[in-house]
Amino acid sequence: MKTRVCVFGLWHLGCVTASCLADLGFEVKGLDFDENNVNNLKKGIPPLFEPGLAELIQKNLQNQRLSFYIEPKEALKDIDFLWVTFDTPVDERDVADLDFLNKNIISIIPHIPDNTKIILSSQAPVGFTKEIEEIFSNKFPSKKVLFSYSPENLQLGKALKVFKEPDRIVVGIRNSENIKEFKPIFSEITDRIEWMKTESAEMTKHAINSFLAMSVVFANELAVICESVGADAKEVSRGLKTEERIGPKAYLSPGLSFAGGTLARDINFLIQRGVQYKKNLILLPAIKSSNEYHKRWIKNKCLELFDNIKGVKFAILGLTYKPNTDTLRRSSSIELCEWIFSQSGIINAYDPNITILSNNLSNKIDLKNNISDVLLQADCVIVCTEHLVFKEIVIKNEALFSNKVLIDPTGFLEKEISEKRDLKYVRIGRA
Repeated sequence: MKTRVCVFGLWHLGCVTASCLADLGFEVKGLDFDENNVNNLKKGIPPLFEPGLAELIQKNLQNQRLSFYIEPKEALKDIDFLWVTFDTPVDERDVADLDFLNKNIISIIPHIPDNTKIILSSQAPVGFTKEIEEIFSNKFPSKKVLFSYSPENLQLGKALKVFKEPDRIVVGIRNSENIKEFKPIFSEITDRIEWMKTESAEMTKHAINSFLAMSVVFANELAVICESVGADAKEVSRGLKTEERIGPKAYLSPGLSFAGGTLARDINFLIQRGVQYKKNLILLPAIKSSNEYHKRWIKNKCLELFDNIKGVKFAILGLTYKPNTDTLRRSSSIELCEWIFSQSGIINAYDPNITILSNNLSNKIDLKNNISDVLLQADCVIVCTEHLVFKEIVIKNEALFSNKVLIDPTGFLEKEISEKRDLKYVRIGRA
């Protein structure tokens, strides 16, 4: 008999988890309380774009290894594993909505069968799994279930590959005897599993994202100095990454501040725990402060170059939060457009993955479906999302960049424009 898994919470993390598990041969039931989302998933339509995701869902719907439900009683019937995969909401201050997570998990507790193995992967502060365990045991002391925590490690735009070919999987359990209970599901994904205490697994997620965030702000602070002293931050980055104690994959490239809430959420989790346990944390609050300062780099450059941007025509290349996705939520590009609009600048934008904007954005941003229309009248072009198609566009439309300012924070298009002398090219970390 196939191992039966219920994946609870069907947004990015949940849809990727459910479709990949089904593709590995598990019998998977997806559960979500959003009726519209579930109806779309039954037709093979995921709630957001991720390369290959719609096709994988459709494939496993057809071979009947994947099904979707809105009723917990049906979805949880006779399951072996419950995998909780909500993308925990965060507000504009990067504070996670844990009430949302708690409410959803608690609501299905009465329907969870005896002897179910429960995996939590939603983003939550260290100690959250223990709280859920205690709630469960208080409500149903006679029920036997096991809990584990396995932090999600997906990345928008390449989530399927990351799920199927992970560097390793971190799994937190209460005691080593539980390894044999959870191994059957994780070992189908990879044999590289790091077993540890539950709280250690929760802390590992916080530690990874905080370290990545620290690396980003470190590189950006170096870049600020490089601009003043004549050094090139990209060359300094190369010097760092070729140091064997650091390595080529380190997050040490000068560029934009981190956005989207993912990294900041984990920093906030740790800061909150520090306050709770009266620990004097210095580095983590400083990471947030530095990042907030660096968020203004593009704005400061615009004011430096134009003094007053009222009436300046901006061409915004890319609106999505990241390449290879169509989500605008917490996009730094949208935040920049809001600021330009507040300063009475004129905004034309192009994004290969966006065809329509909500009313509140379309009143501020003129979204074009042709790159030429965006570039033609622009005074300043800003690269905000690094869609690969932009490299081809620069090569094919050289004349459209003439006599303009091109702000390319990370140097994404530097090679493509290096021979074009009739524009002013600006990037982070170079005088």
